[in-house]
Amino acid sequence: MRIMALDIGEKRIGVAISDPAENVASPVCVVPYQEVITNGKAWRRILEDWEPELLVCGLPLTLSGQRGVQAKRVCDAAEQIAKNCALPLEFTDERLSSVEAKRSLRDLGYDEAAMRGKIDMIAASLFLQSWLDSHKTQQER
Repeated sequence: MRIMALDIGEKRIGVAISDPAENVASPVCVVPYQEVITNGKAWRRILEDWEPELLVCGLPLTLSGQRGVQAKRVCDAAEQIAKNCALPLEFTDERLSSVEAKRSLRDLGYDEAAMRGKIDMIAASLFLQSWLDSHKTQQER
């Protein structure tokens, strides 16, 4: 089953996808927030191309693990997106995924300007990979 991850920001949404065996997460693209939230043509095309069966959205918890204002906004948006797509939805902790994504891109030689369009999809692939690994571990028990 293919699982799609969404890193929901205020302006952009990073998209990542798993392989059908649910072993590896890969970054796909970054889509304007309004395109996704309104179920626009480009977003529908991404869904048609990848055929996900589950959405996993990053939940921006505070460093202490609490849900704040940002988490509420992301939950509301994710629920609307899932409803528009008729896909089941799960949430996963995304704390520090953007920081890790920036570090990875910096290590590859990207400057701030070049990173801007990539951070969200890299962050989505990082928390999706963590989600996949955790579910594999649970299944092995």
